Amino acid sequence: METVLLIRYAEIHLKGLNRPFFERLLVDRIKRALEPVKADVEREQGRVFVYGVPNDAIDGCTERLCRVFGIHSISPARCVEKDWEQIKAAAIEETRAFAETADTPTFKCFARRADKRFPLTSEQICRELGHELLEAYPNLSVDVHHPKLPVTVEIRQSNAFVYTTEIMGAGGMPVGSNGKAMLLISGGIDSPVAGYMIAKRGVQIDAVHFYSYPYTSERARDKVVELAKLVSRYAGTIHLYLVPFTDIQMTIYDKCPSTETTVLMRRLMMKIAERIAKETGSQALITGESIGQVASQTIESLCVTDDAVTMPVFRPLIGFDKEEIIEKAQKIGTFETSILPYEDCCTVFVPKHPVTKPKVDKLRESEALVDFEPLIEAAIAATERMVLS
Repeated sequence: METVLLIRYAEIHLKGLNRPFFERLLVDRIKRALEPVKADVEREQGRVFVYGVPNDAIDGCTERLCRVFGIHSISPARCVEKDWEQIKAAAIEETRAFAETADTPTFKCFARRADKRFPLTSEQICRELGHELLEAYPNLSVDVHHPKLPVTVEIRQSNAFVYTTEIMGAGGMPVGSNGKAMLLISGGIDSPVAGYMIAKRGVQIDAVHFYSYPYTSERARDKVVELAKLVSRYAGTIHLYLVPFTDIQMTIYDKCPSTETTVLMRRLMMKIAERIAKETGSQALITGESIGQVASQTIESLCVTDDAVTMPVFRPLIGFDKEEIIEKAQKIGTFETSILPYEDCCTVFVPKHPVTKPKVDKLRESEALVDFEPLIEAAIAATERMVLS
């Protein structure tokens, strides 16, 4: 009696005639997640099945699959032939531990009969299986409203599957199904969450980070690399571009109005990120900004920042408050790394009284005080690329 991982789709069900494309992409992502294990992945209508996973690897494989966007939920299931005696024996065995240990062991049977040739209807399967379980374990009782153990039988075209557990997945769409974008990643809490949220919509992401050595330490750089690795657990392979920003930052500090240094710095970052994005096939930029969180994230500041580029800028956290962002960071496992006390270049040389309502024309004039083009080209030329997965 083999244990199989039964995987349910998320939004792929809504894709109509395009659904096979999304299903194939999801299967590909599942295979990549399970590369350390020699397993067979098969697709049926509405389900994906993973066969051949050793019993001692079930938990680890399930954990990896829970980070694959496009998966709604996963159930470790007992796989048997479409024979009533085998189905009954599988359900009795699947229920044994619960029946022997639960204080108030209540259950309810569910059935899904995709193969209509099976002689019992869904209602008959539930009724007969409930009777068999009560016979096997007299201490069990049925609770049709709030059962502690749902016992489910699925009759598919290939086999029958019996399970009692449904583990929620990441949801969303398979990565790679909705284009590619470039994430501006700092060492803070917000940007890794923003990257996660856009990747969840099926967007393949790369990332760019700006560092100001020696004003920022190697540990700050390593922190960002680790954050990108954590996001790549969900988003798949990420190309991380590490851009030296010291010369640009010092030039802004020395030659531009002090109140505008933060916004000017953001404009130059966006320009560089856009160039790298265009060279590497990205179609949009992603930032972790939220309205009003800091001076550079007022509506006026965001408009001035967007004026520096022509690409769309995605800001999935725009309406989130800090507590909501922290909660999401904790959920995806980036929070503890994000709060390590290593400064990034966004926190270096912060003016005491930054402008909060900048004007586009005024910032263009301030930016024109310096010919930044050679500095931009030098920074891009010195950019280091890392491949993280």
